[in-house]
Amino acid sequence: MTISSTHLQINIQEQERWRRTVSVTVPAGVVKQERAVVVKHLASRLKLPGFRKGKVPTSVVENQYGPELQKETLDKVIQEAYRAALAEHSLQPISEGEVENVDYVPEEDLTFRISFDVRPKIEVPRLSGFKVERPRVQVGEAEEDNVLDRLRDRSAVWRPVQDDGPAQEGDTVTVQLTPLGEGDLPEGEPQGYQMVVGEGDAIPDVEAAILRLAVGAAGDFTVRFPMDFADEAKRGEEQRLRISVLDRRVKELPPLDDEFARSVGDFDNVDALRARIRTDIEEEASADAEETVNKQLLNTLVEANPFDVPRSMVDRYVESLLGDTSKAEPEVVARAREQILPEAERGVKRILVIDHVAEVRDIHATEDEVGRRVAELAEMGGTTPAQARAQLQKAGRLEGLEREITERKVIEFLREQSEIIDEM
Repeated sequence: MTISSTHLQINIQEQERWRRTVSVTVPAGVVKQERAVVVKHLASRLKLPGFRKGKVPTSVVENQYGPELQKETLDKVIQEAYRAALAEHSLQPISEGEVENVDYVPEEDLTFRISFDVRPKIEVPRLSGFKVERPRVQVGEAEEDNVLDRLRDRSAVWRPVQDDGPAQEGDTVTVQLTPLGEGDLPEGEPQGYQMVVGEGDAIPDVEAAILRLAVGAAGDFTVRFPMDFADEAKRGEEQRLRISVLDRRVKELPPLDDEFARSVGDFDNVDALRARIRTDIEEEASADAEETVNKQLLNTLVEANPFDVPRSMVDRYVESLLGDTSKAEPEVVARAREQILPEAERGVKRILVIDHVAEVRDIHATEDEVGRRVAELAEMGGTTPAQARAQLQKAGRLEGLEREITERKVIEFLREQSEIIDEM
């Protein structure tokens, strides 16, 4: 059975920030009809002692499954009436409907309310006449040196240390940890580990103990597990451990010479490598500067054309920024949410402004533009355009690709309407 909106009393209330509440009254007769359908369906599937399957009288079904039938009936009626109310008033929720104030007495009308958010309809009357500064791109030797240091670090080798002195931060050590029981007697099998000292591979008390031990030495220590330890059961717990340092190695970086430059890529000498690094850094910095201009321009547009956005959209944006928080402390997550809430709201508004401009100015990705982008991705991935398109469709990314192109075109249009000046 599908409930028609002509049988319902529907009232729509507009709340703040694009929140809507639908109040619905369903006549008792409609509820009764739906309950009869639910009972009949269950009776056709039941097999009870003394009755053939599908031949259980509805009165028996009512007596044995009354509460369950009531719940199933109300759930179905509410959902069907909700869909009918949405269709009648052309409402398109963007959040889950929150059912509240369900009021039903058998043989009487059913009333309920459902609240939800709808996609905002915004107005952006001012699109032009803004002035936005482009950040200055500055690349110095320090930035080049940082990249060179990372390249050298990737090519580093670990050399065994000849002396038997204690490890230093940055050294790699091989250690053996043995749990100790009463009287500092070994309790359990020793466990071997390899770690870089000072990089948080071990809890702080263990790292501090390692820094006190020479290679080949061992010591008994009381260590305390920190309050942010992954295993909640061990947080704050003390344990006696016998710690032995079996091996110590230090990182040896290759010299910064022409041979190293040639080992990194097609470079004759260090100067050629530096030139390539500088070009790459400048291109990346320029791209970052343009992205900053785009973001500032959209933020300026939002400030000049204020509007409210649904909280549900902001919440989803927050979730996308936070990522997986299942293993994080609730208090930490709550503080992080509070801190990023303003930026999340601006982010949602930027998205809505782009969508609005794309619609009113009819700026959209063309099939040719999508095809060219697919071809570029195909070349990068070593596949054919047809294979790349099929992969994008299967992964649900083709629509995102179209949106990316549309967004770029909208931003180009907005930049043409304003003045972009270089930072002094």
